Amino acid sequence: MNSNNYIPMSIRVVKRSVDIILSVVGLILTLPLWPIIAIAIKLDSPGPIFFKQLRIGRSLPDRVELFMMVKFRTMRSDAEDRSGAVWASEGDNRITKVGLFLRKTRLDELPQLWNVLIGEMSVVGPRPERPALCKGLMSQIPYYLERTFYVAPGITGLAQVNQGYDQTIDDVKNKLFYDHAYAFSMSNFSQWWRMEVSVAFKTVWVMVCGRGM
Repeated sequence: MNSNNYIPMSIRVVKRSVDIILSVVGLILTLPLWPIIAIAIKLDSPGPIFFKQLRIGRSLPDRVELFMMVKFRTMRSDAEDRSGAVWASEGDNRITKVGLFLRKTRLDELPQLWNVLIGEMSVVGPRPERPALCKGLMSQIPYYLERTFYVAPGITGLAQVNQGYDQTIDDVKNKLFYDHAYAFSMSNFSQWWRMEVSVAFKTVWVMVCGRGM
């Protein structure tokens, strides 16, 4: 055990076990939807079915982990050819019609269950950011990278269910408080478990109500 890791072994074991169970069950239960989503994406706009992008994972004392995140494509395939790395905004014309539905229901994030299964992500955790945007955020927001110190990024999280997708730098600043609150909860098992369950229920509510962007 690394002495720098503030997360108790009990939480790490339970969290990883829950991640494996939920990702396997989630993949099995949602697999019938994948061909339907794939066909809808292909009929709606030209381009690949899946969207892959390099994201930042855990930050550790000696390194920062990187991984390739996978989602269903929700934007035009040329979405960032001219603009480069930018956040999506409300009414963003780069988002396809099918992509808008997938985002509102969070179905676009189903392929991330694979990232969870292989240990690159967790079901619950901070939103994984792109390296291209992270450098700028670190210069503008103190302790931004520390939000993932020993904490794997998540498909959903305390910040995501309380605020939704990032659109401005102020959104990221507000989310940072949630991310650090979640990380702080991981030092105590009962506190962390209550928060984990709360985020899970709120995520279901967000999906049912179509509150995603």
